[in-house]
Amino acid sequence: MKTILSAAISIALVLSATQAMAQEKKQLAFVVNAASDFWKLAEAGVTKAQGELPNYELQFKYPAQGTAALQNALMDDLVAAGTDAIMISSVDPKTSIDAFNRIAGQVPLFTTDSDAPDSNRIAYLGSSNTLAGVQAGEVAVKALPGGAKCMGFVGFLGADNAKERIAGFRQAVEGKGIELVDVRGDDVDFARARSNVDDVLAANPEINCMVGFYSYNPPKIYEALQAAGKLGQVTVIAFDEDPITLGAVKDGSFAGTVVQQPFEWGYQGMKLMAAYLEGDKSQIPADKLIIVPTKIIDKGNVEEFEANLKATLGK
Repeated sequence: MKTILSAAISIALVLSATQAMAQEKKQLAFVVNAASDFWKLAEAGVTKAQGELPNYELQFKYPAQGTAALQNALMDDLVAAGTDAIMISSVDPKTSIDAFNRIAGQVPLFTTDSDAPDSNRIAYLGSSNTLAGVQAGEVAVKALPGGAKCMGFVGFLGADNAKERIAGFRQAVEGKGIELVDVRGDDVDFARARSNVDDVLAANPEINCMVGFYSYNPPKIYEALQAAGKLGQVTVIAFDEDPITLGAVKDGSFAGTVVQQPFEWGYQGMKLMAAYLEGDKSQIPADKLIIVPTKIIDKGNVEEFEANLKATLGK
């Protein structure tokens, strides 16, 4: 009987110690702006970081919908649950300053993908969206030496990443006979993203160039052009590495795409926050911007890029 009792006590002590260790682990969260396949690479980066940060519990969070209100509510829930630091891609930085500052007053807050520079966030880690927009403009200039009228498509018109990409594109094509006539937003509604392209094809026959500024926009452009029998007749400049986008670059349907490194955002972001919590602030530059470079992918390097992408995702 004593043996059984001793064994039970030992098991209870082990379980108690295990639970205590679990509770002692600091929690880091990566919060995205909407449910999109684009974020799978960032999630893979967080998974890799988890293997190197055994004393931390890493979380990857999608809001129920891509709205600033739900993003901010999700951060409140994370803080209430004991999360120690958060990295977020802001849906609408301009309307979220108060919410971001409230969170930043409780835990270290970092941004990625879409910055909130007017908030009290510690630093931004991600692409220079202005330079990415410039690269997209360079693709357009190379593909359209005779000039063009372009229509842009994007998710959140108010997000900094959208505004900066658009501004960078316009900067690169200025004086080249290429005009970005307008940009249509869809609030990450995929059906609306497609209908925006359909509407332009029906109402604006002068448009001979389209720019998809968010990862899912180029595939919707592809679908619409294919359905209208205009694939290859309208020059398309894309962003990110959706399989449909890469396939279109490979077969020449798209002029090119500008890719980011979301895997590094997830991986470096988690390591950065862990170091910061441990008192190491040496990685935070004076301007609070940690830029991960973007790259142009065209027909000449798309196959190599695809192979590297599959290796990163373990496919």
